[in-house]
Amino acid sequence: MRDDKNMELVIEMLLADPAHRENPLRYPLQDLYHEFRDLLRQIDRITRISDGYQNISREEKMNLSARYQRQLRQLEKIAHISDRYQSMMRDLNEALKEASTKDPLTGIGNRRLLMDYLKAETARAERMGRPLTIALADVDRFKTINDNYGHEAGDRALVEIANAIKSGVRDYDICGRWGGEEFLVVMPEINAADGALVVERMRKAIEKLDIEAGSDLIKLSATFGIAERRPDENMSETIRRADAAMFEAKRQGRNRYQIAE
Repeated sequence: MRDDKNMELVIEMLLADPAHRENPLRYPLQDLYHEFRDLLRQIDRITRISDGYQNISREEKMNLSARYQRQLRQLEKIAHISDRYQSMMRDLNEALKEASTKDPLTGIGNRRLLMDYLKAETARAERMGRPLTIALADVDRFKTINDNYGHEAGDRALVEIANAIKSGVRDYDICGRWGGEEFLVVMPEINAADGALVVERMRKAIEKLDIEAGSDLIKLSATFGIAERRPDENMSETIRRADAAMFEAKRQGRNRYQIAE
């Protein structure tokens, strides 16, 4: 850059010196010098434009980077919200599923759960030729408890009996509230005689129960009807036979079980 400046000074001195005014090379040198100056100005302009463009480009890149980072943070926030929403939906679905299959008073299975389980076990027993036994239980003198001591006492009686039945079933059995004061127990892979042993364990557990109602102590008991599924018998027919056996046991004195014929 210093050499270029020195050369420009020398040329300007030569062009300004009166001694060279008549030199035939003066005018071509002057024209060439003017073109050189124009070229320098154009180069300087191009350089400024280039610098401005590069500054704009850098700013755009910085803006793009900032927008990208901002959008990335927003996406991460949305993903976090989505994960929380999905977790809440899973919890809600589990709660709805449990609410749709659990009896709200006793906490054991409801009629819907029992029907689904019994349907599946009936189909399996039919397909594999395996035994399937059910037991239908009815709380003895339940109407008297409600009438004499109120529905709160009746509800407590149902809860205690449900717990006793639940504690008496095998690990692969299922019990639930069939409706009102009735309970159903489904016992796969067992015949009526062996099922009666399970039922007797439940009956004795219930027989030991009592609940307080004011100054009175209410003794509890339940009567059971047991039915083993017959070949080619649908679940409704098995339930009907268990129900008939239960009413026969009621007729014979309650707090006992009867095996269906």
